[in-house]
Amino acid sequence: MKKSDRFIPIIYCISTCFLILCFQAGLHAQAQVPDRSITTYQYRHVPDDKIEEFVKRETTYWSKVAQKAIDSKAMSFWALLEKVGGYDLTNSSNYLFINTFPDIDKTEGVFSDAESKAGVKLSEMETGSMSTVTSEFFLHEREWVQAAKATPAKDFNYVVLNYQNTNYPDSLINLEKKYWEPFIKAAMDKGQTPQVAWGNAIVLSPSGSDIKFSTVSFDLFKSLGDALMPTIDPKLVYPAKLFTMLNKIQVNRPGTIVYRIVKVVSAN
Repeated sequence: MKKSDRFIPIIYCISTCFLILCFQAGLHAQAQVPDRSITTYQYRHVPDDKIEEFVKRETTYWSKVAQKAIDSKAMSFWALLEKVGGYDLTNSSNYLFINTFPDIDKTEGVFSDAESKAGVKLSEMETGSMSTVTSEFFLHEREWVQAAKATPAKDFNYVVLNYQNTNYPDSLINLEKKYWEPFIKAAMDKGQTPQVAWGNAIVLSPSGSDIKFSTVSFDLFKSLGDALMPTIDPKLVYPAKLFTMLNKIQVNRPGTIVYRIVKVVSAN
């Protein structure tokens, strides 16, 4: 063997290691790409005599506009929810829109050119004149799990929104991820609860002393009865440690509101 030939295996090994390191660095860089998605909660009040037309226009026309946006990847989720029950009904919202966009900086124009997308004139589809926006929030969705056998189109009919207030929203979300997510996933898969999905989100804006919640979690059910009076397996053991820690960081008792899922358009 010539002296120069002795270096060939070494050079080959170094080159191979270099390629592997570059590949791993590329994977790490991809993993570090920040999640730029944003979810908006828009609450609206619709008078009783306008509800039928409002729902018709939103589910017939605006859902088509949302579908076009989802097809073009400008949106990933659109939903119309109807509040079930409540208090101070004449002065509070009774409908909620939930919209999710993959990129917070690419939301403009999503609902533009609505006439051509829906196939009707704007005067026949607009709902602004028959409803009032009472508030709007920006959130970032964090965790999501659903029952292994759940079929969203059939099983996701009602959602209980749990509004939680804390000065440490990231800590609360992380506690739910560590303790509640695996617990509820296992319970749903084993049929120990009628709940069919769970998720949470952190409120980005607005915030302050007048805002009574900083995170939201959502429990999905097939029926209103399941949402209001879920039949839980008596043998189910709850993660007591989670509740002990939550009590230390929650400002007050969480508020809950039940919504009927009127219509959903989703990328999934």
